[in-house]
Amino acid sequence: MYYDVTSAKYIDGYKIEIAFEDGKSGIVDFQKYIKKGGIFSKLQDLECFRNFQINKELGIIVWDHQIDVAPETLYSEATGNPLPAWMESESGLRETG
Repeated sequence: MYYDVTSAKYIDGYKIEIAFEDGKSGIVDFQKYIKKGGIFSKLQDLECFRNFQINKELGIIVWDHQIDVAPETLYSEATGNPLPAWMESESGLRETG
């Protein structure tokens, strides 16, 4: 599977339409990540949330070069495909940097 993010477009609220290397795409609502708090609470500020970038080298969406969600998790949420077996016990959330 190719989970790398190739493009992303802000939709509204906390929703982003994401396209992946394999040509599949879908909309991910990030509100549940923001509700988890911690580093993700920074994204409650809608201006901050809208200011994401794609790290092409890693194939991920990032905010402030610190916050991202695993591309496998995004792929699963956007396409409805199950998470890879090795990730089923993982949250898919991480802090980079």
